[in-house]
Amino acid sequence: MTIKKADVVLSSKTVFTGCKNIPEPALIAIRDNRIIAVGEEHDLKQYIGQDTVIHDFGDKLIMPGFHDNHLHIMMGALAMDSVNLFDARSEEEAVDMVHDYAKARPDDPWIIGFQWDSSYWDDKRFPSRSSIDRIIPDRPVLLFHAEGHYTWANSKALEVAGITRDTEDPPFGSIEKGVNGEPTGILIEGASGLATNKAFDLPKAKKEKLMQRFLKEAARFGVTSVNDLFGTNTNKKLQDFELFREFEEKEQLTVRIHLYPPLDGDLKKAKQLREQYDSEKLRVSGLKQFIDGVITSYTAYMLEPYADHPEKQGEPTFSPDTIKKWAAEADKEGFSIRFHAIGDGAIHLALDAFETAQKNNGPRDSRHSIEHVEVIHPDDISRFKELGVVASMQPDHFALSERGVYTSKIGDQREKYVFVINTLKKSGAKLAFGTDFPIDILNPMQQIYRAVTRIDSSGSDVWHPEERITLSEALHAYTHGSAFATFRENELGTLEAGKLADITVLDRNLFKVPEEDILDVKPVFTMVDGQVVFSEELVSK
Repeated sequence: MTIKKADVVLSSKTVFTGCKNIPEPALIAIRDNRIIAVGEEHDLKQYIGQDTVIHDFGDKLIMPGFHDNHLHIMMGALAMDSVNLFDARSEEEAVDMVHDYAKARPDDPWIIGFQWDSSYWDDKRFPSRSSIDRIIPDRPVLLFHAEGHYTWANSKALEVAGITRDTEDPPFGSIEKGVNGEPTGILIEGASGLATNKAFDLPKAKKEKLMQRFLKEAARFGVTSVNDLFGTNTNKKLQDFELFREFEEKEQLTVRIHLYPPLDGDLKKAKQLREQYDSEKLRVSGLKQFIDGVITSYTAYMLEPYADHPEKQGEPTFSPDTIKKWAAEADKEGFSIRFHAIGDGAIHLALDAFETAQKNNGPRDSRHSIEHVEVIHPDDISRFKELGVVASMQPDHFALSERGVYTSKIGDQREKYVFVINTLKKSGAKLAFGTDFPIDILNPMQQIYRAVTRIDSSGSDVWHPEERITLSEALHAYTHGSAFATFRENELGTLEAGKLADITVLDRNLFKVPEEDILDVKPVFTMVDGQVVFSEELVSK
């Protein structure tokens, strides 16, 4: 039998295929868009022909491409084009940063920012519209909190959005008002949508530029697949599946996109989208919905009241009956469902919904998942394996919020069950990692570092060291785990013959790097579908 020659061969002394826990010397033969062989040099010589291009990476680590299990493409792309306020340590400093940005962008109709977090400010208090009004009174300003579940707006933004003292709170949202009854400028959960409905009405040319920037960023970080999840009604104006298709048709789509439109009871539309988008690079892979909000705004749904505000407990975004009904109906139609659930009450309700679906429709390989899994009741840990539910987590998230502020809200007892990554893994739950970009940056090393160190927001203290996992486990969750969650483990997630050639090369052997240096590691080469989409340092022979 004639052996077909490889188009490309990648080689290194350290190749992490994902099939073993440690890297080994290997060559990877690629033809068209698939891996045709992986092995030692003497076994792969038969695949090397006169026209085969060989890339020898020496000691650099070759591994499966990173698969971000949870992000928001267009929201993240917009964040990259906006002012980042994470380093601000006071309301005044944040306002100064916004002012400088606005002066540099005089033609922008809206000034948009991300990542402010008052838990790191001295007074810990929410900011107000008046501080922005003093320096930008004539242009609308909308600034997203670091967790993305509430916004800080100036008076002009409120005016454009039609928000006044008489505006009623939208479903699962609130317009914060002062003692005088006037809006303070803080819009929580669904209330942010009143402003983003105006701010995010972008022309197509702008969206195209944002998408191009996102693709470049993904390639630079070695991200070859992403799961783009419905991100609340606040960014529905940014969702543009047809834009993604246009990039695919022009052969400009340099990352695989798995779409998760909303689970909202409209299964007719969901099925149409599933039929409409079903290619190797762009497909609907399931449905997503929110069960609660976040801890810092007291919108995460808890089984018991918050420790520092006993009158607050959070509440589900929809009634438990509605959530269970939607889940059972979508499960019956073969959809994989992903629920945002941060509080222990929300996680419990999500598991109950999946259990109800299983009882109604019979057990199947559904691969439903819970997103974030921040504060869990210990009784619910074992239910992930029992119900076949994926734990979709972003390890760096526990270091984004100021730890003392976060834990004061949930109290000492619940603090023991925050981001229990290793406990879930040992219980038999499938782990899948991502970033929730733009809540966190797209760089996978942030998540890997936090998963193996558990260093908290102080930068030095370890938060529950027993919840650390190994490097190979973290990489597996970020590659095969995400592929499994998306029903693509037979095509993606490991380097094996027959799989799609989505490959990343890091600038050094990650397994030999001290933990404190993980954040310095970066990709030098990214391949998607057998094509090089990023190359910083390439040695050819």
